[in-house]
Order: sequence, then C-alpha cells, then structure tokens
Amino acid sequence: MTETPAEYWNHNTHYHGVVLRNVPRGCGEALDVGCGDGLLARRLAPRAAHVTGLDRSAEMVVKAKTLSEGVGNVDFVEAGLLEYDLPERHYDFVCCVAAIHHMDFAAGLTAMRDAVRPGGALVVIGLANNAGVKDFLYGAAGLPGHLLHSRVLKRKAAGEPGAPLADPDMTWGEVRDEAPRLLPGAVFRRHLLWRYSLVWHRPR
Repeated sequence: MTETPAEYWNHNTHYHGVVLRNVPRGCGEALDVGCGDGLLARRLAPRAAHVTGLDRSAEMVVKAKTLSEGVGNVDFVEAGLLEYDLPERHYDFVCCVAAIHHMDFAAGLTAMRDAVRPGGALVVIGLANNAGVKDFLYGAAGLPGHLLHSRVLKRKAAGEPGAPLADPDMTWGEVRDEAPRLLPGAVFRRHLLWRYSLVWHRPR
C-alpha cells in the first residue's frame, strides 16, 4: 500500500477513524486543534459545513493551506489554543490529535470543552508515559500491530516535517483519572499503537 504526499500513515493518523466516527450528523462548524499539515481537517471537510484548523506553527499553517488548496470549506489559523479567543459553545465538533501534550492538559481540555455546543462532541487522541510494569507490557503488545502496518501492509511511517515535537509529561493513569473530572461522562480508551482516545458529548 502506498501513500500519496497528502495521504500518509503514522501512529496518529491511524486513529483518525476514531475522530471521524464521532462527528455529529449535520455538523456545521468543526475545529481541529493542532492541525499540523491539515490532513485531518481535509478528512473532516466532507463531514462538516466548515472546518477550522488551528496550529501555532507558522510553517505548518502554510503547508496546510498549500495542501488544502481547492478545499473550499476549510480555513487555517496560526494560533495556539490557549492564546486563541475561542467562541464558547460554538462548534458542533472539536478534535485534537497528538497536540494536547504540548500544552497544559487541564487548561487545554477545558478550553476545548467550553467551545463545544450542546449536542456536539469532543475527541482527543493523545500520548502518555508509562509508569509501571503493566504500562510497559501493554506498550509491548502494540509491537505486532506496528509491524503489521509497516512490514506487511508496507505502510512507511511518515511524520509531518517541521511539526514541533514534545514528550508527554502525564502517565496513562493520570490522563484516565483527570479526564472525567474535566469531562464528566467522557470515555477513555487506551489503544495498542501507543495512543489514547477521549470521547465526550455535551448534553443537549
């Protein structure tokens, strides 16, 4: 399987499906926090009336705009989430993939939560640190899946050149314990390819 320059695979894009499955029907406004080169925003475009991609990296925003030429319902803004004046309860859908560990977890999750309108949804795909034998064993269980994609399916793991990198400072357990306090009713799931998902729906 080959990937085009605008469509590639890595451990983050592998879970785009989790994001896309939770877009509400009839979605009007969607927000992709930490949009990078805009791949997820472009995948959201057919499912929403309008998509805003937000990223603090000027280089990534320029790349996203270039790769998204011709996609008429997607715009990109150069700004960090916590510095951007998000309208409250404005978005039908908010997502954030592999970006929340670049900011304060509680502040970032709160800002995204407050931007979701009643009946809307928030999905976060994140990274965390191991903190014990169970974590390391679960992490090791992801190796067969990685090898399946990289060797059997011939999917070369591609990143986003120019995207800032950072190590997560929270453990899996800390994320699992903190998320319900900020997002009552949120569903936390740890995935094999070293990512977790948080899915939350604001009641109508």
